Amino acid sequence: MNVGFVGLGNVGGKLAGALLRNGVDLYVRDLNSDLVQEFIDLGAKTAPSNQELMRICDAVITCLPSPVACASVVEGKEGLLEGVSDGKIWMEMSTTDQAEVTRLGALIQARGGRAVDCPVSGGCHRADTGNISIFAGCDRETFDIIFPLLQKMGRRLLHTGDLGSASVLKVVTNYLATANLLTCCEALVTCKAAGMDLATAYEAIKISSGTSFVHETESQVILNGSRDISFTMDLVKKDIGLFDTLARQHDVPLEISPLMVKIFDDGIEKYGPREWSPNIIKRLEDATGLSITAAGFPAEMRDDEPEVAGYEVVPNSA
Repeated sequence: MNVGFVGLGNVGGKLAGALLRNGVDLYVRDLNSDLVQEFIDLGAKTAPSNQELMRICDAVITCLPSPVACASVVEGKEGLLEGVSDGKIWMEMSTTDQAEVTRLGALIQARGGRAVDCPVSGGCHRADTGNISIFAGCDRETFDIIFPLLQKMGRRLLHTGDLGSASVLKVVTNYLATANLLTCCEALVTCKAAGMDLATAYEAIKISSGTSFVHETESQVILNGSRDISFTMDLVKKDIGLFDTLARQHDVPLEISPLMVKIFDDGIEKYGPREWSPNIIKRLEDATGLSITAAGFPAEMRDDEPEVAGYEVVPNSA
């Protein structure tokens, strides 16, 4: 199977790397020609247009920074849509809007293709090792067809239902991760203000009911001072904005979500949209004059799980 990949950024590059590392015949495209060349040097191929990419490949994956960027790749001039024929598969791995992925998917399906929204969750460090979690929204037949590809990119694979369902769950989980990040920031700053040793505070939270995936990973790079998780404030703002819009569309009277949007608006204004997202803690560091760092913590998150073929996670209701 020939597979195309459009979008070789922080997440996409790692997912594409997992495919290449696991023997997939890979064709890549990106606006950054240097990234494309890096993959060509490793054995990948490229195509002159997105249309030609879809014509050459059995499945094309997109992993892009916004719904607007994805729409341009799919339905723009010489876009993927123009190369779709019977049986071609479009796999959208970006964090995107349910309505938009459903709209674009319908265009693909009208030309005889198949469409899947299959966003990832678990951090760039797990994308790098092929151990990230993947949600997949599509019919069951399509899920079974793409399952071998998903196994090469992720460890825990969940079929979420129809096209668009995975995107709903992805923005929900990103919202929860951001809420975890903000509470970890407040907890660590408060511990420092109260005179606690931050390494001890980290361990206390980790072994308690207050722990979370975000604490066990992102709190480490916060304490190191690098704050580097390969994810920026503007991307967080996009993701929590998608969640906020989703909830409003369904008349859910949110209270915490609007405050989170406000906090990241302020962080972006103070530190810039491309600042690493854990540096949202700088708002509290600046306000208190405290430095939330400690010795012995890593500068980057690393995944210590061995790379193995992914498996399907089956809900209890199934």
